[in-house]
Amino acid sequence: MQRIPNGVKLKRDGSFSAPEIEAEHKAFGSFIKTGSEVEIKALSTDEGPAGGYITHTNMATTINQKIFDQSPIRRLARVVPMDNGDAWEEPLDFSDLGATWASERQARTETTGSQLKMLTIPLHEVYAHQSVTQKLLDLSFVNIGSWVEGKISDKFGRTEGLAYNSGDGVKKPRGFMDYAAASVATADDTRAWGVLQNVISGSAASVADVDGQADGIKNLFWSLRAPYRANATWIMSSATANAVDKLKDANKDYIWRPGMTAGAPPSMLGRPVEFDENMPAPGAGLFPIAFGDFQKAYTILDWQAIKTLRDPYTDKPNVIFYAYRRTGGDVANFEAVKLLKCSAS
Repeated sequence: MQRIPNGVKLKRDGSFSAPEIEAEHKAFGSFIKTGSEVEIKALSTDEGPAGGYITHTNMATTINQKIFDQSPIRRLARVVPMDNGDAWEEPLDFSDLGATWASERQARTETTGSQLKMLTIPLHEVYAHQSVTQKLLDLSFVNIGSWVEGKISDKFGRTEGLAYNSGDGVKKPRGFMDYAAASVATADDTRAWGVLQNVISGSAASVADVDGQADGIKNLFWSLRAPYRANATWIMSSATANAVDKLKDANKDYIWRPGMTAGAPPSMLGRPVEFDENMPAPGAGLFPIAFGDFQKAYTILDWQAIKTLRDPYTDKPNVIFYAYRRTGGDVANFEAVKLLKCSAS
């Protein structure tokens, strides 16, 4: 519904008169040209001069945008806010104390002590530098500044999500999948710290075993210790999910369960499934499924929020929108997440 400003009459075709259109240009154009916060506060929709003029006849005020896939890792991981420093350090205790039985008069020898490790995660900077012509800002009925900032925020989210998944740690976070190639089949008690465990699917290039069943996936489920399994999530791409939801166990029962209510995630063996399109599809020697308690397994650092600078001076007649953000990430617990490997042995 169009708002009719006070003192302005509609023409028979329902459009506003020329003076009203001119006032609309002036009010909204002044705001996006100057970026003045004072003008932002003055704009509203309940009065024509204060914002009711924004909607031009037959002119959309939004941009129909493509929707991109976002990684779920940030939602699942532990996020540590930071307001100073360029790295995060945290002592880790994943060893056990010694204890033994003794008789009443038996001498007590020293038992083994706990061994601490240090987790260090550096911050890295991601940025975007976007120029917009002043003419576009002047003439557009779309809030170009907000649109650009929204695009930057969305792109940062996807760029960070890819790094949390498979970043190599060089000028970016190190993702948990960057450890996949060096992962081994050795269980937690005897595996070296800093190495993930993988469980084979049972066939060379599929998530199914050699009989076309889900035994490998069930082995992956049970390889994760109970304290982590209680809060664990499956991570896979849609391509992998398309293969998994057809799998049955030895009793011919499907292991995949769709969400029981609208918006609820599907589940597998009682644990929720999240989709991350950064995960590989099934293939020989690849690792298409991760299963773990990501709150324990992965730590993300956030240095404040996205900072955006609006610069109309450096590159006239362009207005530069420069945004940056600092974040970090790495595996914090190598026992809390496991990988499925497409392999027969």
